[in-house]
Amino acid sequence: MEEAERIYKGLSDNGVETLIDDRDQRSPGVKFNDADLIGFPVQVIIGKKGIAEGKIEIKLRQSGEKIKISTDNALAEILKLISGIK
Repeated sequence: MEEAERIYKGLSDNGVETLIDDRDQRSPGVKFNDADLIGFPVQVIIGKKGIAEGKIEIKLRQSGEKIKISTDNALAEILKLISGIK
């Protein structure tokens, strides 16, 4: 949750509308489906396994592409991806 909150704050500080889906009662698949239904253009997926590897996953809704990036430069990479979408 610490990494999610760090990225959330960084995105919010840069004027990016952001939502953390921290629902415990739902499976990841339900969360991904809900994000697609809402129409989020970018999903940042942060999980225990990825964090252990120092990685997070980005899913671009328009292309369906999934990108793994380092947690070290995650905020800068996400901002770069978002600027390419606007």
